[in-house]
Amino acid sequence: MRIVSLLPAATDLVAELGRAKDLVGRTHECDWPASVGAVPVVTASEVDDRVLGSREISAAVGGAAHGGSALYTLDTELLADLAPDLVLTQDLCEVCAVSYRRVSEAVRMLDAGIRVLSLEPRTLAGVLDCLGAVGDALGVPEVAATRIAALESRLRTVRRRVAGRPRPRVVAIEWLDPLWPAGHWVPEQITSAGGAALLSVPGEHTEPMSWQRVLDARPDVLLLLPCGFPPERTFTETHLLTRLPSWTGLPAVRSGEVWVLDGPAYFNRPGPRVVRGVEVLAHVLHGVPAHPPVTPDEARRIDEA
Repeated sequence: MRIVSLLPAATDLVAELGRAKDLVGRTHECDWPASVGAVPVVTASEVDDRVLGSREISAAVGGAAHGGSALYTLDTELLADLAPDLVLTQDLCEVCAVSYRRVSEAVRMLDAGIRVLSLEPRTLAGVLDCLGAVGDALGVPEVAATRIAALESRLRTVRRRVAGRPRPRVVAIEWLDPLWPAGHWVPEQITSAGGAALLSVPGEHTEPMSWQRVLDARPDVLLLLPCGFPPERTFTETHLLTRLPSWTGLPAVRSGEVWVLDGPAYFNRPGPRVVRGVEVLAHVLHGVPAHPPVTPDEARRIDEA
């Protein structure tokens, strides 16, 4: 089967099912596994986030309205040349990837009998359900069932290891300017890892918030995992928080529990690696060892940069 993935998380799902070799097209943001680097790219972004700051990026994509309908371009000519049997996309957020509506319109114009599968998980269970849905579409439901069972087993292991421990109060930040709390599956990741998630609930599509809300929440742990930013980029913008009023009064700051995490790998994308994100969080919140061990590239305190 010839697969085009228009969502980095979908590429992760395909790889989890052992079918990365069937990918014939991908987005410009698909970066895992490393082998997908050789797959043709069919999308591009209208916003150069390499030169813009968080506030400028937010303004460019529509800010609080999440109106990113023109944020991505889709190379329909290349898509036609690739002749996919299956296109994987999403309809959860137009800022995250090319929307299902735009992909459906493009495929309809090609009139080539291409199947379009939209993935829209909002919770951890939804992420695993997507793995099953992609497995069905690829004709490998048994493989999907095995992988889902393995991922669920890892989640149970973490939950067992943190059971009965005190639950630190945790705020997770998905964007630095404006401040945006992490929603969807991230609160569940925090809870599964033995924390108490603040400022958002499982499945929630969040909105920008004031700095005062963070101050009032008084988190014991502050997690920085901006959407699409690798850790090294996040570190360059931590000043957006550290210069805010009463920063040093936060319990998390006083105790040195402000962490930069690898958002794109383990928290922003609804793929199977969210389970690794739970393991990383159990290490951050409780020192629970993970296998393989958590590295500084996955989680690092800002005072260790």
